[in-house]
Amino acid sequence: MAGRLWPYLLKGLRPRRRCPLPPHSPTAGGGEAGSRRSIRRSRQAAWLGLLLAGLAGCAVGPDFVRPTAPDVAQYTQGQEPSQTVSADGQVQHFAYGETIAREWWQEFQVPVLHELIQAALVQNPTLAGADARLRQSEALLRAGYGVFFPQAAASLDVVRQKFSPVQFGTVGSGSTFSLYTPQVSAGYLLDVFGGQRRTVEGLAAQVDYQEYLARGAYLTLIGNIINTAIARAAYQAQIEATEQIIAAINEQVRLTETQAQAGLVAQASVTSLRTQLASTEASLPPLQQQLNKTNHLLAVLLGYPPGTWTPPRLRLEEIKLPPTLPVTLPGELVRRRPDILAAEAQLHRASAQIGVATAALFPSVTLSANLGKNLTDLSDMFGAAGQFWKIGANLTQPLFRGGSLWYQRRAAQEVYQAALADYQQVVLTAFQQVADTLRALENDAKTLQAQTEALQNASQTLSLVQANHQAGLVNYLQVLIANAQYHQARLGAIQAQAQRLQDSAALFVALGGSWRHPAPESSGQHPPFP
Repeated sequence: MAGRLWPYLLKGLRPRRRCPLPPHSPTAGGGEAGSRRSIRRSRQAAWLGLLLAGLAGCAVGPDFVRPTAPDVAQYTQGQEPSQTVSADGQVQHFAYGETIAREWWQEFQVPVLHELIQAALVQNPTLAGADARLRQSEALLRAGYGVFFPQAAASLDVVRQKFSPVQFGTVGSGSTFSLYTPQVSAGYLLDVFGGQRRTVEGLAAQVDYQEYLARGAYLTLIGNIINTAIARAAYQAQIEATEQIIAAINEQVRLTETQAQAGLVAQASVTSLRTQLASTEASLPPLQQQLNKTNHLLAVLLGYPPGTWTPPRLRLEEIKLPPTLPVTLPGELVRRRPDILAAEAQLHRASAQIGVATAALFPSVTLSANLGKNLTDLSDMFGAAGQFWKIGANLTQPLFRGGSLWYQRRAAQEVYQAALADYQQVVLTAFQQVADTLRALENDAKTLQAQTEALQNASQTLSLVQANHQAGLVNYLQVLIANAQYHQARLGAIQAQAQRLQDSAALFVALGGSWRHPAPESSGQHPPFP
């Protein structure tokens, strides 16, 4: 939105370094009359020069140029990954330089997830607040743009007074009358050195800042919904797995009690099984609590009170792993990630403030005009009597302010330096997040590969141990050990699967998602301070 407003609001007002006034030396003339004509022409040329200078769009201070993209070819140290290992039968490929789809969450192929995101984009209060602040900044920009137009006002003064001639040295009783003074005034500030243009430039940069904050809020919300939905499905899967294990242990307890009554096993085996059952049952409430928290968080993200909304059912196996992940190149990332663009807008605003502070060191010129009448009777409103008018100009040049204006400019320069450092830090943090996520996806695949293999081995081991125990070949301690190993392997596989899905979504978020209207391109370095 800011990108669309900016060209129109500042069209013809491109800031420049300095704009010298046109020369207006007197022309030669003969005698006193020629000299007077020369002076008049000089004054007219001076006024015309001031007017043209105010309308020409000159502005002191540095012209803002977007920072160049860092000369970085890759995110991670060493060779960047091109694909992950095969885990759970799936390999993820990294497509460097490919465009991210606008609705990138559709890569997970979950219709319910898409519905949740669409509902949140309409109802989430955080987004509503971000949009309102963006509209506020746009309104302030339009209000600031009004300074480029003449300012006019109308007034009517009504005074009832008694006149005393004594104050003029005469004797008399005086008179009482009403005085009506209607008048119209107009003024125009000649923005000779561009202080007002730099102010409006800063307001436009603030619009950009709020727009990118709004984009970041949308991206963060979408990422949080996906992350929470995956976590909720994982907690539900862990609860189901734990309940199945509890059911299996209960069956083992029943069989062992029967064997103990028949004198085939010791009573200690029953006690050990009951201990394991209680320990496994104790792991359910924390999982249930985490599930409840994800339900509540999803409700709030969608803009509902937790007690009034029931989340749809979503199983972990329904969420598909994106086989290909597009990876934005580092040079392009700084032109599309919202937090980087927001920091750049802050840098632009700081640059404009240097121009405002610099313009305050130079003269300001204001044109003014006033037309009115002094009346004692309103019926004479349209007559010629009592009419007055004036037209003039005011030139103000700061001479001595105790160094205030100079140090205000110096302070604006330091604000710019701080904004530039903040921008650089945001870029570095963004690159770090992308690098961390790329390596995390590599390790997620390796972890899931190991957990899947561990689960398969644990399942086979448990089946063999249970069969040998029923045949009387092993004691029940070995059954307990195999049962515990299977339980941990199954929960570990679920956690690894969920983590891989969450990190896939995190990569899309770290790369800035995708937007229909990318920020305009620019090149060049920041100019030095004037």
